[in-house]
Amino acid sequence: MADPKDLLAAERTLLSWIRTGIALMGFGFVVSRFGLFLRELGRVSGHPVTQHFDSAMIGTLVVGAGVVVNLWASVRHRGIARRMREGHADISQAGPIVVGLASGVGGVLLIGAMLRALSH
Repeated sequence: MADPKDLLAAERTLLSWIRTGIALMGFGFVVSRFGLFLRELGRVSGHPVTQHFDSAMIGTLVVGAGVVVNLWASVRHRGIARRMREGHADISQAGPIVVGLASGVGGVLLIGAMLRALSH
């Protein structure tokens, strides 16, 4: 049987991942709406704003990443809690590494899109 402290620690980890997923969704929403804000600002000021990258698409991808992180965290927590209750101490560390690498790749792609927009 698992120690209740270990189960509570796993639950705190789950909540941290959920918080990260919610932050990603909020950031994605801001990114997607920023292009709309720039277009409206240009329309009001009389200076048309040309948008070189699709902020709505990038924002939607970031929101989707937040959803995937939340789903992954929930499934992972369920498996960890089950293994702990069964008395197994072997917990895979591959999941957080994959999520970290995926967010890093997403960040690099976002930087590339922004730099391409600046060069036009």
